[in-house]
Amino acid sequence: MFKKLLATAALTAMMAASAFAADDKPAIVFDIGGKFDKSFNESMYNGSEKFKTETGVAYGEFEIANEAQREQAIRNFADQGYSPIIAAGFAQAAAVEKVAKEYPDLKFAIVDMVVDLPNVQSIVFNEHEGSYLVGVMAGMASKSGTVSFVGGMDIPLIRKFACGYVQGVKAAKADAKVIQNMTGDTGAAWNDPVKGGEITKSQMSQGSDVVYAAAGATGLGVLKAATEGGALGIGVDANQNYLYPGKILTSMLKRVDVAVYNVMKSGKDGTFKPGFQALGLAQDGVGYSVDEHNKALVTPEMAAAVEKAKADIIAGTIKVHDYMSDNKCPAE
Repeated sequence: MFKKLLATAALTAMMAASAFAADDKPAIVFDIGGKFDKSFNESMYNGSEKFKTETGVAYGEFEIANEAQREQAIRNFADQGYSPIIAAGFAQAAAVEKVAKEYPDLKFAIVDMVVDLPNVQSIVFNEHEGSYLVGVMAGMASKSGTVSFVGGMDIPLIRKFACGYVQGVKAAKADAKVIQNMTGDTGAAWNDPVKGGEITKSQMSQGSDVVYAAAGATGLGVLKAATEGGALGIGVDANQNYLYPGKILTSMLKRVDVAVYNVMKSGKDGTFKPGFQALGLAQDGVGYSVDEHNKALVTPEMAAAVEKAKADIIAGTIKVHDYMSDNKCPAE
C-alpha cells in the first residue's frame, strides 16, 4: 500500500511540475511505449505538436509507465480542468469512461475504442483497409511466395490488421503463404523490440521475405531484423520508411495525428462533438506511403495495382472483411 501511495504521489508531482492553469487547454495521455515509439504514440504526438505550433496553445501530456497510471493521469488532468483530454489506445477505455462520468462538463476523446458517453468523442480506424493495400504490395514484392505479419498484443484490433493484410496478399498472389505471430497477451507486447526481432528471424527462417509489423515499439525490432536479414519490412501507423531507406517496402498509415489535431482544434474553436467516427480510405484515415526512401522498391505495376485496389475499396467493389465484426478471417 505504501508503495502504491508513493507511486501516486510521484505521478501527481510529475504532472504538477509542468502544470499550468488549464482554461480549456487540451491534454494527452500516451500509452505504454512512449511518445517517441516511432509509431502509434509518436503519430499522436505529432498531431499535438502541429496544434501547438499553429495555435500557440500548449497542451498537457503524460507518458504512462504502467497500467495503473492510466486512470491516475486522466484524473489528474481532469482535476486541473484540462479539456479535451485525449487518451491514446483501446486500453484506456475503462479509465476514460470512469473519469468522464465524474467530470460531465469536461470533454474527452479516445482513439481506437468506443466510449459511449455524451462528453466523449470516440475515434476508430478501418485498419483492415489500409492493411489490404500493403498486403497487395507485399504479395507482388515477394520473391519466395511467403510473407509474414508480427502483431503486438494479441487482441481483435491487431487481428484486424492481420486479416486485412492476408486478404491483400492473397488478392495479389492467391497461393502465397502468410505466417502470423503475436508478441504476447499483455501490454508489454507493445514495447519488446528484442522479442519482435526474434519472431521475425524465425519467420524469415521459414521463407518470409516481406514482414509487416503492427506492434508499436516492438515493431522497431521487427523492422531491424527484417532489413538485416535481407527481407523487406512494412511499417505501421506513422511513415517508417525513413528508418531503413531502401529496405522498407511501405508503411501502412493510420492518421491518428490528424485525429488528435482535429480534437484539439475543435476543443479550442468550440466545435467539439461527442460521438463515434470511423476513418477509412474514403476519409483519408488510413493509407500507404511512397516517398524518396522507398520509391525505388515500388514498381509501376505495383503502384497501379494498389491504387486500383484503393479505388475499388472506396467504391465498394472490393469488400475487405473486418475481423472485429465476427472474430474471423475468411482469407486464412
